[in-house]
Amino acid sequence: MDPGTALELVKHGVTLLFLDVPQYTLLGIDTQMFSVGPSFKGIKMIPPGIHFVYYSSSTREGKEFSPIIGFFIDVGPSEVIVRKWDKQEERLVKVSEEEEERYIQAVKNLEFDRQLGPYNLSHYEEWKQLSNFITKSVIERLEPIGGEITIECENDVVRSSSAQKTPMENALDKQLKESNSATSVGESQRKGCYYTSIPRVVKCKGISGQELTSLNLDKTQLLETLLAKEYGCSEDLLLGELQFAFIAFLMGQSLEAFFQWKSLVSLFLGCSEAPFKTRTRLFTKFIRVIYYQLKYGLQKDRIDESGPSLLDDSWLSADSFLHRLCKDFFSLLEDGSVVDGDLLSWARKFKELLENNLGWEFQHGSAIDGMYFEEDDEFAPQVEIMGDEA
Repeated sequence: MDPGTALELVKHGVTLLFLDVPQYTLLGIDTQMFSVGPSFKGIKMIPPGIHFVYYSSSTREGKEFSPIIGFFIDVGPSEVIVRKWDKQEERLVKVSEEEEERYIQAVKNLEFDRQLGPYNLSHYEEWKQLSNFITKSVIERLEPIGGEITIECENDVVRSSSAQKTPMENALDKQLKESNSATSVGESQRKGCYYTSIPRVVKCKGISGQELTSLNLDKTQLLETLLAKEYGCSEDLLLGELQFAFIAFLMGQSLEAFFQWKSLVSLFLGCSEAPFKTRTRLFTKFIRVIYYQLKYGLQKDRIDESGPSLLDDSWLSADSFLHRLCKDFFSLLEDGSVVDGDLLSWARKFKELLENNLGWEFQHGSAIDGMYFEEDDEFAPQVEIMGDEA
């Protein structure tokens, strides 16, 4: 990059000025992660828009790390965000307005330029594919009080989760229990994200058991109800929450976010009527979203490069909820008499991604053919006839 172009990007790009961050701290933005060096003061040349910033403090030797703390930002051209490291709380905090104004002017005068690492623009397109439905309104609607997302605030989530956990869930659970920095976030701030509640079982009074079973086997009516009541009929707001949860889970290592992503994916893939009749466009966008999420998360050619730890194959094993729901969904599309061309095209791309990266088989008659449910599977259809309350 020639000096003139670089200077323009410095002036018009966003700058994160992070002061006094200890050496060896892991600090990331979007799909990029850095290990803080002795002269590090932040990141420059960041494109305006939505970003996710996250970090993990370490011991002096850089061998052990605390749970990740992350937050979303929505920033405009030439904006400067200033944070300073609090040694006692081991996290980034805001500075006074007077200090902030002084530091912002110093950044604009290029006084910190040599101590700021550049945002790698070659990864920006990848980030946009993961976050294109996340807006300022999505962030304000979902982010916790104070904006910080961390597994340290998720004790209740871990306790209330099902007894059987995936290897990924167990890993995050262990990280939470072994954390020696539980005091880094004040009790008053220990609140999770404000995710939309997705009912696991549809309950409806005044209908027959057969009708209730049908509602639980086809989530179309539940999807329509949630879109109307929770999302103001905005499909993009729903997709924004799906992307928000995935990023908070993968980059922020949030177990609560994983459960929400799992619930939303199960909602979509549990619909039989909506993809063909009422919400074809929404399902085309959904398949694109989850395709790019798993394409990024399942990359095998990135080994501790500049991004966060990626999905382990065991997290998405052949007996997982995702395999069972995808298998049923793909069969539904194949058997459909009239299927939208864009939806079918993206579904095929998604199917090929899972087959090539995970070795999953979806053809009829394979050894793992058919949709099945274990006795305690939380995603098995459940029928609850609502009787008179005691």
